[in-house]
Amino acid sequence: MSSKIKNIEILELGEKGREISSPWSSTILLVKLTTDDGLVGFGEAPTTLMTLPVKESMEEVKRFFQDKDFFNVEKNVREFYTHSFYLSKSMEATSALSAFEIASWDLIGKALGAPVYNLLGGEVAKKHRAYANGWYSDCVTPDDFLAKAKKVVSQGFTAMKFDPFGDNYDQLSRKGLRNAVDIVSTLRNELGDEVDLLIECHGRFSLKAAIDAGTALDPYEPLFMEEPLHPELEIGLLELKKYVRTPIALGERLLNKADFARFISQGMVDIIQPDLTNSLGILENKKTAAIAEAFAIPVAFHNAFGPIQTAASLNVDTTLNNFLIQESFEAFWPDWKKNLVRSGYKLEKGYFTLSGKPGLGIDVNEKILESNAVDGMEPYDPKEPPWVVSGTFREA
Repeated sequence: MSSKIKNIEILELGEKGREISSPWSSTILLVKLTTDDGLVGFGEAPTTLMTLPVKESMEEVKRFFQDKDFFNVEKNVREFYTHSFYLSKSMEATSALSAFEIASWDLIGKALGAPVYNLLGGEVAKKHRAYANGWYSDCVTPDDFLAKAKKVVSQGFTAMKFDPFGDNYDQLSRKGLRNAVDIVSTLRNELGDEVDLLIECHGRFSLKAAIDAGTALDPYEPLFMEEPLHPELEIGLLELKKYVRTPIALGERLLNKADFARFISQGMVDIIQPDLTNSLGILENKKTAAIAEAFAIPVAFHNAFGPIQTAASLNVDTTLNNFLIQESFEAFWPDWKKNLVRSGYKLEKGYFTLSGKPGLGIDVNEKILESNAVDGMEPYDPKEPPWVVSGTFREA
């Protein structure tokens, strides 16, 4: 059995003519590693208005993995770390490296005939509670949100995340705050206490606005409030937590275990949300989860891109004592993305399960790799940023 990587393909996928800019529905980046004896492993990197920079960074990483032993995950990652001077601060570099790291684990599992989770400690649980995201496109008013939220519940979800703040950015107007409260209170009153509401802020607020939002929504007992502050205002989290009871979640813009250790040890976060596709992949996030477990902090992986990311996240989820809940856009993807992976995991009645097949467990549809190959920047909508769910960044 050979363990050498012989062929590396970097793939950009999307849907020609589709102008929605939200990354969960537009482009994704994949790496396909093939060994000299025919094993194939896949990894995924994020986009979010940085498709081409990440794609170019993947070309840089490619040089460090070509002809290398894919079993040597720690060594190969460290080799790129040694050469990549800005890696610890560059999401483009960490994203590119994460895709190769994930694909390496896919190969390792296939070479050993074992699912990745069995190589990381085995099963803690067989199924994983999911929360819906991406469900509230074009929602602005409380009635808009309620109509779609009822459909989400009918699909079996018992938790859903949403951004109720419209086009408010940095500051939060009185009207914007009233509308957010009306949306959250309507969902709480109509859906009852059996459905968890997760509040998405998208890292958009100043400290005062975040305090206003958090204290106003506290009575509706959200499961968490995600990224309430601009990410560069991290020191404000300590002040925010003096006023807001709702647990604070964040992590999709943190790039490694050291970043998370700083936030956790200083008491700035209650729930961590690492993204495997930008924070150095599977093994790094197993370590990050262990750091969090030592502080009794639960893990809810960020998961906004494609099915290979989902499969990788679930393989780590399976091994965690401190798993909380898993983000899911699956039910609201465009068809090409739904069909990219034929098997590997299932989402039924609000819970994920893994196939248990070797590696990540996935069977990639090669026809989609051909039919949905694209080249270039992802779509850009000047009326709303790519990090919102489409049609929501407007005044009620």
